[in-house]
Amino acid sequence: MNPLFTELRPAILATLVLGGITCGAYPLLITQVANATFHDQAHGSLITGKDGQIIGSALLSQNFTAENYFHPRPSAAGSGHDAASSSGSNLGPTSQKLHDALKERIAAYRTLNGLTTDAAVPADAVTASGSGLDPHISVKNAELQAARVAKARNLSIEKVKELIIANTTKPDLGILGDAGVNVLELNLALDNVERVFQLVPSK
Repeated sequence: MNPLFTELRPAILATLVLGGITCGAYPLLITQVANATFHDQAHGSLITGKDGQIIGSALLSQNFTAENYFHPRPSAAGSGHDAASSSGSNLGPTSQKLHDALKERIAAYRTLNGLTTDAAVPADAVTASGSGLDPHISVKNAELQAARVAKARNLSIEKVKELIIANTTKPDLGILGDAGVNVLELNLALDNVERVFQLVPSK
């Protein structure tokens, strides 16, 4: 037998065996475990409508702009909320472009939500996340938008705030991070409530 092949044979066999384990058996095992124990997460936390059509993912933001919907954070991902172009603006605190953008966003937020010209605006309402795809807004941001949404949908402010609470994600383990409101899930809950009201006959 060729001495070179004799030397290479153990290395080749080890590569094939380890390749089969790490590139085949292990990923297959983990996929099966994930499907069995975390099915929704393993498939992208997709949200589907009653007809089975995919509406979106609970992990990715969408750009709601209508007055009867809660609005997400600004986004620098592509043209905005583009899941294929996740990114931040990369503008630093000394950037004049960022300063001007924040000034415009703050003014627009106050006007849209009927706030006074000196009202405090949550940072997440006017700044983009690092990914540009953050599906959550702060509870304060949602509360400041509640009156606008309630008026546009002809719902009570109390009902809208109930939906905010129902769609608020608590900090991990109760202490890690801040509570956040999933905008897509909240807006879908609003649509469902409005649909129920439309089906109830008036007295």
